[in-house]
Amino acid sequence: MKKISLLALLLLSYVGVFAQQGQTVEMADSFRSSGKIYVVIAVIVIIFVGLSVYLFAIDRRLKKIEKEK
Repeated sequence: MKKISLLALLLLSYVGVFAQQGQTVEMADSFRSSGKIYVVIAVIVIIFVGLSVYLFAIDRRLKKIEKEK
């Protein structure tokens, strides 16, 4: 569990590296001005959480199968 927490923390801190000043993206600006950027972020978070839950469930099943053998 510690390894997973550390990995998640490192991945989240890595996002800050891509935040460069001076560059504008028209699509992001239009999403931000209309408030749709929050919908995009929510969808990304839902997908990420769903994949994480799915992978943890598979990991539990595999551990259970390994213990039975």
